[in-house]
Order: sequence, then C-alpha cells, then structure tokens
Amino acid sequence: MHCRQVHVLQFKNLEELKVVLSPKFNCFAGHNGAGKTNVLDAIYYLSFCKSFTNPVDTQNIRFEGDYFVIQGDYQVNGREDSLYCGFKRGQRKVFKRNKKEYDRLSDHIGLYPLVLLSPADARLILGGSDERRKFVDGVIAQYNKEYLHQLIAYNKALLQRNTLLKSFAERRRFDADALEIWDEQLITHGKYIHDKRQEFFTSFVPVFRKYYAFLSGGMEETSLHYLSGLHDGDYRDQLQAAVEKDRIAQYTTVGIHKDELSFLIHGEPIKRFGSQGQQKSFIVALRLAQFSFTREIKGVRPLLLFDDIFDKLDESRVSQLMHLVSEEDFGQVFVTDTDSRRLEGLFRSIPSECKIFTMERGVVESARTLNASN
Repeated sequence: MHCRQVHVLQFKNLEELKVVLSPKFNCFAGHNGAGKTNVLDAIYYLSFCKSFTNPVDTQNIRFEGDYFVIQGDYQVNGREDSLYCGFKRGQRKVFKRNKKEYDRLSDHIGLYPLVLLSPADARLILGGSDERRKFVDGVIAQYNKEYLHQLIAYNKALLQRNTLLKSFAERRRFDADALEIWDEQLITHGKYIHDKRQEFFTSFVPVFRKYYAFLSGGMEETSLHYLSGLHDGDYRDQLQAAVEKDRIAQYTTVGIHKDELSFLIHGEPIKRFGSQGQQKSFIVALRLAQFSFTREIKGVRPLLLFDDIFDKLDESRVSQLMHLVSEEDFGQVFVTDTDSRRLEGLFRSIPSECKIFTMERGVVESARTLNASN
C-alpha cells in the first residue's frame, strides 16, 4: 500500500499543496514552521480522520480561513482508492472513500494502516498511564474493529457511571440499582477489552524485543508488562468491593481504564533508570514492532512516518534505521528533517528511490529524486 499523491487546501499553514509521492521514501526538509510536519499530519488525517498534533478540527484550519480539505490517492494491493476529508466551520466533518461518505468515522479506522514516530512519543515513557493505554488501543484498533467499538461503548458507560456517582454526592442519595445498570456494561465491554489486550501483549512483546536488540546491538535486556486489576479477579466483584470508595471519590476507581504498561530495562523502570539514548531506542522499537505486528495481521505494509527523526537518534542510528526500513518488508516511508543536505547524504547510500521536498512557509520550493543510480 502507498499514497500516490496528496492535495491539501487551507490546512494549518498549507494554503495549497499538491505533491506526487515516491512509493518508497519521501523526505520533507525545512526550517521549523516551514510546514513539513503539517504534510505528515495531513497524511495521518487520511488514515485516522484526525490530526496527531491537534484533535480540535477548527484549530487545524489555516489562519482566518473557513475550511480545510485533504485529498489522497492510494494504491492498495493493485486497487486505486481515493480519500477525501473536508471540514468547514460550524459544520460536521465529511470523510469519503471513493466518493462514498462514511456514516461513522470509526468505520474507516484500520483500512489504511499507518505508524507514526514523532517527538511527542516521549510521552509514552515520561507521561501518564493514559498515554500508554492509547498506544495499545491505537495498535489493536487498526486491525480489530470490534475492539474499537467495544472501547467506545466502555468509555460511554464509564462516563455515565461517573456522572451518576457525582449526582449521588450532589443529591446525597445513593441508588444501587441505577449504578448496576452501568456496572453491567462496564463488565461486558471491559472483559472483552482486557482479553484482547492480553492476547496482543503475548504476541507483541517478542517482536518488540527483536527490534530493540537490533537498535542496541543486543547488549541490553528490556521487557514490557501489561498490568491490570482484572488479572486479579472477577470484575463484578471488584466493582462491588469498590462502591464506597467510588462514592467518596465520585468516579469509578477500578476497571480497564486504570490498566498500565510497565517498561523495564535490566529489570528497572526505564523512565527512571534508562539513559536518554535508551529511552529513544525503546520508543523506536515500540513503533517498529507496531509496524511489523500490524503488517502481519492486516496483510498490507502500513505507511511509516518519521517526524523529526534526528530528534530521536544520532546520525549513525538513523542511517541504520533507514537501511532497515528500505528492505522489502517495509513499504512507503515519510521523513522530516530541518537539513536537506543531511537527508541527501543519508539517502545517497540507500538503494531505494527517495524524493526530497524542500519547504518554506508552507510551500514546496524544490523537489529532487535520488536513487541507486545517483
């Protein structure tokens, strides 16, 4: 699978941009604010119906504009597909595949799988548990639509239960029967989500370890652990045991929304004991494992986006990584960097076609193609 071209109107600082893309490497170079990350964000939009930098659609419209449009032409297993995303102030977002509009945006998730590595991924290690749960949910949702639907239903039930707990405190009246209605929904959806997360980790961890060993030269021992209260017993029993605690806290204190991932290096939390280089390698290995895992299940090679790749790794590690993703197991790759000459030097040694687009103030100023014959 690859994106043949992308056409953007009034999106962030991109007034109008249309680029024909290489099926292998596409690099966007420019100073900070040139718009290179916004190009990647537009491609991300076409896979996930949202931005990876700002989830508020109105804030993604170009300054003083009224709308934005993102269009992309794709080739998937020999089939030509067109995607359209349009949003106008005061109206709902419109998303179309081959000119047919979706009733639910969630039906699109997973059809055009994509893996993104960006500086914001540092939150996977340094941020709260919700960042790590989002990572797991994002991977599973790209290959399991039922998981996404169950997760949406669980979160709706959780919101209703929490709202009810707050109303009990405000009215100073407790209604166990009313609470039980939402307990049943949490139990049904929560058990499904827990089981799928557990299945995912069983298969995912060995793939992650393989990529971390590649990046570190096999010199370090790492591990991932899925921590969940549902490991310890029946969810219904846990909800019932926590009723008084929930009434005092005015929110639901147990459930899969409290699950955590433990990231370890040599048996210690990488957040506290890992060097900056080890933490960066850990994150890159997570994303490569996500790519490999998704490819095996979906049967297509996801798009692979590296935003500001030199923020994550030094030049020798970046070269090592680009040689890896140039192999046949990987498909179309997008890279951003501030230095076009650094990108040219890097990709001259890689025997794959590479287009380098130089950007300034939201405009592509020049484009050059490199390949093995250069």
